[in-house]
Amino acid sequence: MGKLTEIFANKEPDFMIHGLAKINFFGQEVYLTTTHVSLLIICAILIALAVVVRLKLKDTDGKPGGLQNAMELAVEMLDGMVDGSMGSKGKGFRNYLGILFIFILFSNLSGLLGLRPPTADYGVTLALGLITFFLVQINNVRYNKFKAFTELFQPVPFLFPINFIGEIAVPISLSLRLFGNILAGTVIMGLLYGLLSKVAFIWPGALHAYFDVFSGAIQTYVFCMLTMVFIGNKIPDNIVKKDKKQRNKKSNN
Repeated sequence: MGKLTEIFANKEPDFMIHGLAKINFFGQEVYLTTTHVSLLIICAILIALAVVVRLKLKDTDGKPGGLQNAMELAVEMLDGMVDGSMGSKGKGFRNYLGILFIFILFSNLSGLLGLRPPTADYGVTLALGLITFFLVQINNVRYNKFKAFTELFQPVPFLFPINFIGEIAVPISLSLRLFGNILAGTVIMGLLYGLLSKVAFIWPGALHAYFDVFSGAIQTYVFCMLTMVFIGNKIPDNIVKKDKKQRNKKSNN
């Protein structure tokens, strides 16, 4: 706690990741950093919100209140975003995309609480990009079978290196875009408070509104939208039509 207090009390421009505690993990020294603390706080907030919402929704007695209406509106907006980008292809991905959207949004907004946004750490955004990458490739193999590999040699075999690099670039481009934008906002606000600490007490709110709220929400939307596009491009339209026919047959029976 002493290290954490020292960081918050420091008036110099500070936007770096700090090691708070050293831990011996199977003979290797690893550090508990400010990113880990921010992630734990954000996860605790999300879990607490989920529990509160769940308990509130159980006590409605069939009469929807303001909280239930707000949750239904949020779910409808998410469903609309998924349907608008992926159509019927997105039904199986709504839960993942919803969790992804909420986590990235809360991470980007955590700067308003005085935390260093976890998404300003490339280790976090790269992990998110890799999850999306593996999800894309798993669905590519699942629906396209052997064609998932042969399409790397299309339209001519010597373009294989370019096509392969294009696939590998997906997690890198996703992670760097989110990381770069959030880190830029973190650096600017750190410089602002460090260099203009004596006069930065009211007007920085406008910059927080842009870098934390507006830019954070935009980057969340862009990351999730690109995730939907990448996944949707790997699912053939004829597969979706077959799934629809099978579901219709089951419902009729």
